[in-house]
Formats: sequence, structure tokens, C-alpha cells
Amino acid sequence: MRSFWRALRRNQLALAGGVVVVFVAVLALLAPVIAPMDPNRPDVKKILDSPSSRHPLGTDQLGRDVLSRMLYGARVSLAVGFVSVGIATLIGIALGSAAGYHGGTIDAMVMRLVDLMLVFPRFFLLLAVLGFLRPSIWTIMAVIGLTGWMSVARLVRAEFLSLREREFVLWSQSIGASAFRIIWRHILPNAIAPVLVSLVLGVAGAILMESSLSFLGIGVPADTVTWGSILNEARSNTFAWWLAVFPGAAIFITVLSYYLVGEGLRDALDPRLRS
Repeated sequence: MRSFWRALRRNQLALAGGVVVVFVAVLALLAPVIAPMDPNRPDVKKILDSPSSRHPLGTDQLGRDVLSRMLYGARVSLAVGFVSVGIATLIGIALGSAAGYHGGTIDAMVMRLVDLMLVFPRFFLLLAVLGFLRPSIWTIMAVIGLTGWMSVARLVRAEFLSLREREFVLWSQSIGASAFRIIWRHILPNAIAPVLVSLVLGVAGAILMESSLSFLGIGVPADTVTWGSILNEARSNTFAWWLAVFPGAAIFITVLSYYLVGEGLRDALDPRLRS
């Protein structure tokens, strides 16, 4: 752990990304406290006002404060990112560990399922599925998670194929330990490093995916504010530059920060790059 933290501290970009990630998370958690106004309260006297002292990020076509909507939108975007990636990670770990440890028929079945899922472009698969479901944030979380587990499964499988022949696994098998105990107690803790990196990168991808769907007006209820839905409002108000610049910058900076943290973790967890 000391060598890991030492390698991570040397990566200035990863540290900067981590600061931004924590800052955005704090803003999202404190949104009900620090938001200057109700994000859904209209004001006909302030329709499409440019940034000012009263509305630092301007207002939208209904006179709602963009800063307040950005803060509440961060809560939705981060919630979708973490919950959907959590679902994908659990499915990927379960299937990848079963395939990597048992091999044979189970491995073949899991990998053919992975191949089948990878045949369909993920974004178009999401559009097709969400077209038949009721708009809901929970629906988006579930669908993104259920269509994003394949990379985790392949990573876990690769690690298990390497670790299942190690001495500590053979010793556990020789004393009669169950497959479940060997997988979850002995092999998985040694294979968790690439999964952690994939989890962080997956949060960035899920945030970007949710923003894209919200921008298209798909899957998100009309009364739910997200960064993507604010961007969607900018399409019909092209002169209101603040409706495009601020949520677009928030999405770009947040996604980039998660990628920087993920790359930093990957470098720090790779023993070949520590020296």
C-alpha cells in the first residue's frame, strides 16, 4: 500500500482529477443546502437571463436558475454513474469468476454471452430497450448496468485464469475448501486491482451515457433535471450560450477527471511502473 500511494502521489494529473471528483461529489451531496433556489421554480420575469450576480449561471426558458439545476443535476448524474457501474461490476465479477475458475463449458457459455452482447452497439441497444420502458432514473441505472458488465467479466476471467494455478489456490483445493470460498476468499482479492480501475473508468462512461440519453430526451422523466437535459434545452435557445457552455463543461471536466483517476490507479497498481 505504501508503494501504491507513493506511485499515485507522483501522478499530478491523477491527483488533480481526484480533487475534481471529490469536489463534484461534495457539491452534489450538499446541493439542497448550497443551491440558491428551487431548481424547478419558474420565474416569468427572468426568462433566459444571462449570467448575473443573482443568477451566476443564468436562467433557462422558464426562468429557472441554472446554477441550482446544475447542482441538482450533479446528484442525478453521479447516482446513475455509481449505481449502474455497481450493477455492472457485480454481474461481471460473478460471471467472470465462474468462467475463469471452472473453465470448460461454463467458460464457453459465459464468453459466448459476452460475444453476443458485444455484437450490439451499446448506445443503440440502450435506445432500443429504453424505447419500450417507462421513463425513470432507476430504469436508466438498471439498463446501463445490465449492458455494461462485459469488460469487467473479461478482466476478471483473465485474472482468474492466471491465478487458479497458483500454489495458494492448489493448497486450498487440497484441503477441501469449497469453490465458493476459494473464489471469494483467495482468488478475487488478488484479482481486484483491474476491477477497481474498470469501476472508476466505468463511472465516467456511465455519466457520459446518461448525459447523452438525457440530451436526446430518452429515459429521463421530464421533471428530472440532469446535465444532459439542460443541454437539451440549449438546442431550442441557441443564443443562450450559458445553457450549453456550463453543463457541457461540467460533463467534460467530470468525465475527464474520472478518466485521469482511473489511469492513475492503473499506473499505480502496475508493479512494472513503480520503480
